Amino acid sequence: MTIINTSQGVGGILNSFRSLVEGAKKITFVGTPGFCTPFAELLGFVVRDRELAFVSSLDFEKARSIFMDYEGMQLGELTDAHADIVVLLGGLSMSKIGISPENAKEVAAEILEGSEKGRIIGVCFQSAFTQQKWDEVINFDYIINSDLAVEVLEI
Repeated sequence: MTIINTSQGVGGILNSFRSLVEGAKKITFVGTPGFCTPFAELLGFVVRDRELAFVSSLDFEKARSIFMDYEGMQLGELTDAHADIVVLLGGLSMSKIGISPENAKEVAAEILEGSEKGRIIGVCFQSAFTQQKWDEVINFDYIINSDLAVEVLEI
């Protein structure tokens, strides 16, 4: 693995993501319901001019569109999950979720079926994919890894 970029904050994640998906017509995010959904919507915001989808817990057949609404990015109707880029979100790799990297790899391959330049991008916090050894099973093209620092201030 080679670090190709470093940045900070939410803007750093979003700008890094936008640059990695340049030229893609359709992007499908795969993650856990609830925990990963807002991250797919957040990442989707910076590429809202593309066709976007969200697959919850590897359920390929129940992919939902992601679209821009008055309130922001929202999940929409059922849609075809096939895409140029699949984005695996780090919540999938949490051991309590019970999803194996082998199963995620199969769904990623199904999403990329028919794509000429298909890519797999992982987006996670605190090295989730490498800590859970998903990078040893899945041939990620890129992983965007971020760490969180939290401060709670009493005023």
